[in-house]
Amino acid sequence: MIKFNRFYSQFNILSSLLIIASLILLIFKGLNFGIDFKGGTLIELRSSDTKINVSSLRDNLKQMDLGDVSVKKFGNDQDYLIKFENKDNKKNIIEEIRSGLDKSFGNNFDFRRVENVGPKVSAELLQSGIIAISISLAVMLIYIWIRFEWQFSLGAILALFHDVIVTLGLFSLLNLEINLSIIAAVLTIVGYSMNDTVVIFDRVRENLRKYSDIKIFELTNISINETLSRTLITSITTLLALLSIFFFGGEILKGFSLAMIFGVVFGTYSSIYIANSVLVRLNVSQKTILKEDEKN
Repeated sequence: MIKFNRFYSQFNILSSLLIIASLILLIFKGLNFGIDFKGGTLIELRSSDTKINVSSLRDNLKQMDLGDVSVKKFGNDQDYLIKFENKDNKKNIIEEIRSGLDKSFGNNFDFRRVENVGPKVSAELLQSGIIAISISLAVMLIYIWIRFEWQFSLGAILALFHDVIVTLGLFSLLNLEINLSIIAAVLTIVGYSMNDTVVIFDRVRENLRKYSDIKIFELTNISINETLSRTLITSITTLLALLSIFFFGGEILKGFSLAMIFGVVFGTYSSIYIANSVLVRLNVSQKTILKEDEKN
């Protein structure tokens, strides 16, 4: 049996430091919001000239005074995804870009897609994303409170906050772009982490009824070990799929898959070392469970 409970205190300190560092990064460095939340223009290009590379294309676009410019490979080697701020709000900016690229590279580009996101729309999308995450956390809190005792609810919600904040802190540290797909990933992380936590909590509650003479410190360790095979199988298979998406899914899916990879790792970790350590610190016992059973 693996002694997970031996490291509760050490990992609690580590988690506290990670949360503090993440909050500092989020407050002072902030997040790198993409076109979805910042506003701007997105262009999907296809080149007929295989000699054109990302760096030459990026240098050419930066000379056009477009504001922040991002150029990435998209799909195959001849497809490019361009995002720019259009800080001066020029009306004929696409035609200017088309003309500038034709002068520099010849008539080798096919403008396959052009999308514009205004500042009002981007602000509404950001607000909707924050509301979606907040509501999901609140609903999870209510669900656990109804299904388990309040001590379990507190442990689960702290684990969720840990996963979300540390994941966003890593995105801030690495200056990775935050877009709508990342919001979807964060919401998925919330569900994944909660599912993992509920499985362990179910076993903890069963064991509390079964073993009246074992303290919660040992009982959480027994429960984690009893559900460990399920946790590892779920986490490893999910990570294998996400790693495949990250390496072979193209540039568009890299942010989403990376957020999910962080989330699965932190979700598995927090289910063991955050959620269960809260039960230990609140000294949950068989009496707690029996009192709640009598009320119900």
